[in-house]
Amino acid sequence: MKEKLLYTACLVAAWLLLANLAVILLVLPDEAEQGAIYRIIFFHVPAAWSAFLGFLVAALASVAYLVKRNLWFDALAVSVTEVGLAFSIVNLITGMIWGRIIWGIWWTWDARLTSMLVCALLYAGYLMLRRAVEEPAQRAKFSAVFSIFAFIDVPIVWFSIQWWRTQHPQPVIRGGGSMDPAMYKMMFANWVPLLLLFVVLSVVRLRQERARGEIDALRREAHAL
Repeated sequence: MKEKLLYTACLVAAWLLLANLAVILLVLPDEAEQGAIYRIIFFHVPAAWSAFLGFLVAALASVAYLVKRNLWFDALAVSVTEVGLAFSIVNLITGMIWGRIIWGIWWTWDARLTSMLVCALLYAGYLMLRRAVEEPAQRAKFSAVFSIFAFIDVPIVWFSIQWWRTQHPQPVIRGGGSMDPAMYKMMFANWVPLLLLFVVLSVVRLRQERARGEIDALRREAHAL
């Protein structure tokens, strides 16, 4: 049954993405100042939202591990972190493409861009830390502490364009920016399939991590004999 749910979620996500792409490319008009390139926002912003949501789940799972000492929470944390990191890289790449067209450069050390890069590097460091520690309980403890620490950067990224002077466009959700209602709705509509994809990838990665934990346990038992 779980397999069918995963396949169904994948099919729904694919169908919604195709339907949204048709609207994004064929129905919605070009933006008055940015032209056609503005359409990248329908993937750029939802990718960031999905990544931040994953990092939040990872932080909560890390707290739960430190309290419960249940390795399932550690497996959940690393699973959503890996997928969240992938989505944060999508956000960075799409932002660089937009910046090249609008600003004329691929990268600038803007507050939003820099804090997002730091966020991605922190969670990449989290994954590197896990590879450096072999003992499962110790690895889970160190990783949980690091995940909670890394999450501090997420609200910094979120509020960076309000706290510091920045050339990044102001947000349309909490004031400062503006967007046509049809474009605004599509940004949320396209978040649905991306979020579905995020959940599917996280579940698949969680299964892999749990299987790896079982294999590690069997290996330790074999070495103890």
